[in-house]
Amino acid sequence: MTPPRGPAQQPASRRIAEALRSDIEHGRLAPGAKLHSERALAEEYGTARNTAREAIRLLAEQGLVTAKHGRGVYVRTPQRLFRFGSDRYSIKNRETGLTPFRLEAKRQGKTPRIDVPSIAQEVPPADVAERLQVAGDQESVVHRENHYFADDEPVQIVSTYLRWEEARETLLMEKKSGPNGIYGRLEELGHVMTRVRDEISARMPTPEEASILDLLPGVPVLEVLHTSFDQDGQPFEVSRYVHRADQTGLLYDLPVEQA
Repeated sequence: MTPPRGPAQQPASRRIAEALRSDIEHGRLAPGAKLHSERALAEEYGTARNTAREAIRLLAEQGLVTAKHGRGVYVRTPQRLFRFGSDRYSIKNRETGLTPFRLEAKRQGKTPRIDVPSIAQEVPPADVAERLQVAGDQESVVHRENHYFADDEPVQIVSTYLRWEEARETLLMEKKSGPNGIYGRLEELGHVMTRVRDEISARMPTPEEASILDLLPGVPVLEVLHTSFDQDGQPFEVSRYVHRADQTGLLYDLPVEQA
C-alpha cells in the first residue's frame, strides 16, 4: 500500500494553492484582493510558472478566485441571495406588487432580472405529476421556465408547473403575468396559498444547468422542489428551483408545533 502523502510530499501546485487558500480563509487576502502574477508566485515559491498556473486553477475550481481577462486574478467576494422560507410567501408582501424574488433582491440591495425563455404545454416529470396530482402520461401541465439574475449574475433556474386546464387562455401563459406574478393570477382562480412544502437536496449540475448558471467547475447546485397548497389543502403549483450553491443560502424561520 502506498502511504498517504503528507504536506511536504504534496505536488507543488497543491502546496501553493493550500497556502493561498489559508490566506483567503484567514483574511490575509481579502475579498477583491488581486493575487500576485504567475511569475511572481513562481518566484515566491521557487517553482515553474506552469506550477503556479495550476495552483490558481485549483483555487478557481474551489470558487475562491476568479480571473478577469487582461486584469489578473482576484479573490472572489462572497455574495448570497437568500431564498426565505415562510416570509417569502407572506400575504403582507403582496401589497408591494412584487414577486417573491424581486422583493428578496430589493431587500438585499440587488437589481433583479427574470428571463422567461419558454412557456409550453408538456407532459410533466414523474415527481411533478405525483405532487400536482395530474396525469403523468399526457400534456397535463404548463411549464414556465424562468432564469433569474441578481445584478446581472445568474443565480437560479426555476421550472414552474401548473395545471393546463387552469392556465390555458389566462395570463399564466404570458411572460408578464401581472401584479404579484403567477400567485396573483392563481389567487384569482381561487387558489390562496396556505401551506408550502419544500424538498431540498444538493447535487452536481447538468451540463445545461452549468452553462445557464455560468458555474465554475466543481460548484454544486441546490435543488428545491416546491409545492403550493391552497385553502382546501389541494396542490396547485409545483416549482423546481435550481440554485447555484455559491450564490444562494436558504433561511427558514418557522414555528415549532407544540402538539
